[in-house]
Parts: sequence; structure tokens; C-alpha cells
Amino acid sequence: MYTGTLKSKSSGLKIVYRNTSLKCSGLLFFWTLNRKSSRKSSVVRRRGADGRIPVRTLDRGASSSAAAAEPTGYPGGPYDTSLLVKYEHHVARHIWFGEERGPKKELKVAGHGLKLNSRVPLALPPQMESWVSRSGLASLQRTSLNKIDTNLVSAFVERWHLETSSFHMPFGEMSITLDDVACLLHLPIRGIFWSPQDVTEELAVELAVDYLGVSQSQAQSHVRSCRGSYYKLEWLYDIFVHHRAASSWAYATRAYLLMLVGSTIFADKTFTLVEARYLLLFRDLDGCSGYSWGAAALVTLYRYLGDASMYSCKQLGGYPTLLQIQP
Repeated sequence: MYTGTLKSKSSGLKIVYRNTSLKCSGLLFFWTLNRKSSRKSSVVRRRGADGRIPVRTLDRGASSSAAAAEPTGYPGGPYDTSLLVKYEHHVARHIWFGEERGPKKELKVAGHGLKLNSRVPLALPPQMESWVSRSGLASLQRTSLNKIDTNLVSAFVERWHLETSSFHMPFGEMSITLDDVACLLHLPIRGIFWSPQDVTEELAVELAVDYLGVSQSQAQSHVRSCRGSYYKLEWLYDIFVHHRAASSWAYATRAYLLMLVGSTIFADKTFTLVEARYLLLFRDLDGCSGYSWGAAALVTLYRYLGDASMYSCKQLGGYPTLLQIQP
């Protein structure tokens, strides 16, 4: 374990880091992208229609022979794109030329901390508590941040590259690891890694009837209103309250756990829905403890970070607490 501080001579910006080779959490994230200082260079912005700029125009003092031997690249970005093959669509490329994502300039980040606090009871009935504790997901009841710093998260997303699954920082690359997930969220990182199969709307209705205890007509009406194989988080909460009052503990526990993961590690970019396929993970309440929930949370976040690093994406799904939390 080691710590250090980097200071930019031009801007005076300080970056505090800890275990940069392995860790990606805590104080490491309290850094703000200084776009103005990063854009200062001797680059001549003569580029083609695709945004690329020939190397012969990159440096006013470069010789023609040296330019001819170098590959073409992007100003402010990689010159050799053999690895970062999707940089053409990366948000950083557009930011270099002053093109923001939209009027608000930052991502819309899914954060359910306040809603989760209002929906998660302080104490569950003993019949439910035993299943929730054994599932390995009990820690998610109290680990969500109530407020997400969208500017901070947006600045880091602009440094993420899906080809390397890492943030490209001025001092090197860093990433979120399974060790971070285990330490910050206390989720199991050993066990079965199983990605649920995609389900159709018809199967989403059947799953709701069989494992959430709702009627066929109610399930059909709800899935149709979601316009896809989804359930609304608010609807799951109502089912949880109803079955808890009726002492239908298995139905209540499944609705509660699906609402819990849909508000945290599997949060959708819609901010109100959860994919119906995740209900397959809770068919056997006694067996869901065998899953590697930490690995599933990390893979989901990686996938959403990869999407959000593209200029066309305006929302970030997954669990933003992992990007901001202090251990």
C-alpha cells in the first residue's frame, strides 16, 4: 500500500492516488477533468471528414520524412488505433473539438439511493431475513449513496476505454477490481458466474405468475405497459408489501431481492425498470447464495461504462456508488 500526490505545473491541479496499480476507489476518484489544460498543444486542427488528422499536420516542426513513417491518429488521442479501435466514436474525441453530449454536458446517472432508503425496511420479518442473509445480498440494503456527483462520474467516464476495461489517467491506467467490489459492497466474489438468458414478454409474464404470485391478467397488463421484458421497481415494491402483509414469504422475498438488485448492481438506464430475466436468479431462494454477485456487479458496470464512453450514449446504468464511494 502506498499513497502519493501528483501536481500539474501548468494548472496546479493535484491528484491524490492510492495503490494505483491495483485499486480504483476512495480518494482516487476525487479528481476533476481539466479540459482546458489538456487541450493546449501545438496541434494544427486540419482534419478529414471522419475527424482524423494526418500526422504530417500534427506538429509544425515535424519533418516530412518522419511524418510519412508514422501512422495517422486523432488529435488529443491515440495516434495508433490498432488497440483502441472504437476511438472514432469515443466521447473524448468529440470533446476535443468542443462537441458536448448535450445541453447539460454530463451523463444522466442512475442513482436510487433515496428511493431505496424509503423502500427498504429497517427490519425484515424473520422468515424473509434468513433468505436475504443467505443470498449474499444483504449488504446492498445500506450501501447506496443518496447523492451521486454526476459531473465527477461523467469526467471519469470520458477516460474509460472498453477495449482495455480501464480508465486512462495522466499517471497511467487504473480499473475497478473484484477486490474493490468485495471491500466496498461486501458481495461474494467466489461462486457460480451465471448470466441469465434473455426472456420474451410471454416468458416475463409466466415468471411473474410463477415466482411473484400475481395473476395472469395483472402480469400481462404490467409487462405490456413496460413495452418489453421488464418490471417496474415501484410495482415490485407494491408486490413485496402485499405479500408481506399476506405472509406469503417466498413471493415477498423474491420481489424484495429483485427490487434490491434492480436499484443497485443491476440498475437499468431507464432508471425505473429492471430486466425480467434477473428473476431467474431467484427461483431457488436457498440456492441463490451460490452466485458470484460481486463478479456480476462488476461485469454489469463495465458494460454500462463501455456504452457511456460512446458519444451517442446519454445515460449511465449500473451501480455508480462503486465509482464514488470512500472505503
